[in-house]
Amino acid sequence: MRGRLRLGTRLALGVGALSLVVFAVVGTALTMYMRQYQERQLAEQMKLVQLVQTKDAKAHGTVERRPYYGWYTAVYEVRGGHAELRRPADVPADTTALAAVAEAQPASGTTHLTRTAKIPGEGAYLLRACSVERGVVLVSAAPLADVRATTRRLITVQVVTFAAALAALVVAGRAVLRRGLRPLSDLADTAHDITSHDLTDSGRLPVRADGRSGAPEIEELRSAFNTMLEHIDDSLVVRAEAERRLRRFVADASHELRTPLMSVRGYADLFQYAAAHSPEERDRHLARLRAEAARMGVLLDDLLLLARLDAAEVEAPLRLEETDLVELVRRAADAFRAAHPDRPLTVTAGPGELRLRLDPARIRQVVDNLLTNAAVHTPAGTRVAVEVSFEPSAEVPTRAPTGVSGETPARVPRQTLRQAPRQAPHRAVARTPAAAAGERGGHGDSRGPRGSGAARGGRGLAVVRVTDAGPGIPAADRGRIFDRFYRVDEARSRDRGGSGLGLAVVRSLAEAHGGTVEVTGGPGATTFTLRIPTTGRT
Repeated sequence: MRGRLRLGTRLALGVGALSLVVFAVVGTALTMYMRQYQERQLAEQMKLVQLVQTKDAKAHGTVERRPYYGWYTAVYEVRGGHAELRRPADVPADTTALAAVAEAQPASGTTHLTRTAKIPGEGAYLLRACSVERGVVLVSAAPLADVRATTRRLITVQVVTFAAALAALVVAGRAVLRRGLRPLSDLADTAHDITSHDLTDSGRLPVRADGRSGAPEIEELRSAFNTMLEHIDDSLVVRAEAERRLRRFVADASHELRTPLMSVRGYADLFQYAAAHSPEERDRHLARLRAEAARMGVLLDDLLLLARLDAAEVEAPLRLEETDLVELVRRAADAFRAAHPDRPLTVTAGPGELRLRLDPARIRQVVDNLLTNAAVHTPAGTRVAVEVSFEPSAEVPTRAPTGVSGETPARVPRQTLRQAPRQAPHRAVARTPAAAAGERGGHGDSRGPRGSGAARGGRGLAVVRVTDAGPGIPAADRGRIFDRFYRVDEARSRDRGGSGLGLAVVRSLAEAHGGTVEVTGGPGATTFTLRIPTTGRT
């Protein structure tokens, strides 16, 4: 900001002002000490001189010789508080100050009295009065000119020396402070570079504070600043990705909704035309209109479910209850066989039963979607195998299923669902002999012994694997197979009624239960693996 000094200059001036105060205090104390010291030395000198002069005053009644140039000596007789000068005497023209100290000495009750006085026409003097005998006082006056001159020279030397030291301190301190504060200027430049950078296109911060050496506090500030930039950078990347996904989602949703709507509109027009001409055509168009309306309803239901799972601000659609996962999978398999009799299906269940707390309707939806996906994307006659197993593990996901509280829907914090793992690591899935036998043909279930060790409780994962012998999923598409509206073969998916949301629903519901879902395999074999934590199951 204009009109304001920089921090380095202000600090240097502050140090200079503080040093000036220190110099003034030190100089004043030194000057006072030196002046008092010189006056004490002069007083001691006067004491020695008066020892000799006292003898002269006793012998001759007065003192006629000056001990030093500029000194004065006088003998006074003090009667009734009045001092009378004895003559001859070497005194100044104005003896008021000498007489005053002579009159005050007997009243002081001490052997001597010292004071400073100014003698008119002579200057400042140090006066010392001592008793010669009863009623007789010897007064000596020594000039303070030399003491005052010495004091003035000392003050001059101090002023010059302190001024030079102060100027050097301010200049050197400003240079040192500027050097020490340079990392702060670098941080400010980095901040200005960030504000001038357009984040609209890239969505990333291209600058960081450099690693120049500095004080530990500066290094801590630089580290915190760079950490903040990293967090901001990550947030910008997440925001850009979210905006990209949102734009794509809106575009895909608009396109997917437009298709059945246009179909409904077209069949409605055909129905209106056929109603007046051909009842057979009318019934056929009505059936197609209902099919398109049902397809649009399924699409809207999936969109609503995904939106509720993402928002997590209203009641999450999970109703937990103790359920046998093996039985649930067998029911889904029976429904699949009825709907797709041209695709042989085999169910292999390791444990006789696998009971745990889950939402049976939603997990059934997950299994149905995985089986339907296998039917939609494989030709007729393709073998499908479902395997249910239990994987004991010392470490299972500790995140509780989201959006549940007993048997009723519950409110879920926004962060709970969004922090769930997006996709489990890809791992190779070895198919069991029973599953392999199922792929070789025929319908059937392979049931393990009821009450097996896997079903009696413990920590681990309930695993459901759905494997088909179809053409497989290209490796380039596996990373996006669970994205919304993503299709490997869009034309065939739409022809068979696929909405592009089935696997997205699978992942969201699996994560809502605290589990994961992954896809593995290659040409000729594709396996979807659903894992749900079984901690606390019975």
